Amino acid sequence: MANSKYEYVKSFEQPDVLLPNTWIVVRIDGRGFHKLSDRYGFIKPNDRRALDLMNAAAVEVMKELPDLCIAYGVSDEYSFVFHPSCQLFERRSAKLVTTIVSTFTAHYIYQWGTYFPSTPLQPPYLPSFDGRAVLYPTTRILRDYMSWRQVDCHINNLYNTTFWTMVQKGGMSNTDAERELQGTVSSDKNEILFKRFGINYNNEDEMFKKGSVVYRQYQLEDPKPESKSRHGDDDEALVDESKTSRSQQDKLRKLRRKAQVVVDHVDIIKDEFWERRPWILSGKPGRLPEA
Repeated sequence: MANSKYEYVKSFEQPDVLLPNTWIVVRIDGRGFHKLSDRYGFIKPNDRRALDLMNAAAVEVMKELPDLCIAYGVSDEYSFVFHPSCQLFERRSAKLVTTIVSTFTAHYIYQWGTYFPSTPLQPPYLPSFDGRAVLYPTTRILRDYMSWRQVDCHINNLYNTTFWTMVQKGGMSNTDAERELQGTVSSDKNEILFKRFGINYNNEDEMFKKGSVVYRQYQLEDPKPESKSRHGDDDEALVDESKTSRSQQDKLRKLRRKAQVVVDHVDIIKDEFWERRPWILSGKPGRLPEA
């Protein structure tokens, strides 16, 4: 681009490069989704169509951005995780966040008709999302973040399931149901569901209880006896990973594109999930499943 007297305006741009050798989590949230869900008649407490649509959009984001290693979604939010070795967009925060948000929103709107064929989108009730990038310095903290989101999913879903059952099947008003649930713990809610309505919460859909985990599927590995626990410090290796050249990064992207992106509804708090899928934390592609 030729120089001009107006080029000085570039000096007003502020650098927003994220710290190296850290996990990048881009978390997106739906904007005004309470009004959106009411407008399009989402089923409460959980609308399978809406959650499947969120997952479908997340899968497309993972496919388009092979630098992503895992994503986790619940309700109208999704967390997308970049490995510490990621150099996409030179780790510029605005580029990473806006790419995730815009790609996710585009696929969400594009696939809306597949999941809500009888209720087409109408302005001004159009879905949109915001996002932010947060850095986590160690693998342990990254896993604690993922665990936090899954625990939050369980707590909110148990409350919402109990609340809406009391309203829809128990004939209670929203105010009365909310008042009765104040100060209750998980065991209290389970008891209300079982004794009053014959509902065993353990039998609820796994997606509702655990949320959705999106990742690339390779051959599962057996946990190794000497593998480090979630509180071990394996981040020394991450520093070396970040020094991979651009050509090596491109090669890894090509290998990741060959893997199938899957949606799972499993426990990501315990070690087993991570030990059987070491490629997620290592940033190195595993072996493709045998045909």
